[in-house]
Amino acid sequence: MRRMRAASSQGALTPSQRAVLSRLCNEGPNTTAALARAELVRPQSMRVILAALEEQALVERAPHPTDGRQVVFSITEEGRQAITSVRQAKQSWLLDAIDTRLDADERRTLAEATDLLRRLVQE
Repeated sequence: MRRMRAASSQGALTPSQRAVLSRLCNEGPNTTAALARAELVRPQSMRVILAALEEQALVERAPHPTDGRQVVFSITEEGRQAITSVRQAKQSWLLDAIDTRLDADERRTLAEATDLLRRLVQE
């Protein structure tokens, strides 16, 4: 995982920031409290993460539709591009590593293991 993170073109983002961007991209807009619960951090810590992402224009805030005391954060187009870039860099590194470091038998074993793991998580 460290090597894949290092291959990422978004080196300025912390792992926590990448996780929040990814969550907003996959699950849609959410409140600070809900993001903090999902990422298992304190709301104060989540506010720091979101402030850094907002400063980089990767997320934006809007009023909560039903609770005026809350704010909802969503990913911006820049944030979506950043997380896509991170994912592509990781995939490229992994594909290159598999192609250059594993022989044909090892690649076949890896494919079989991947199928088994996929089957386990689908059951």
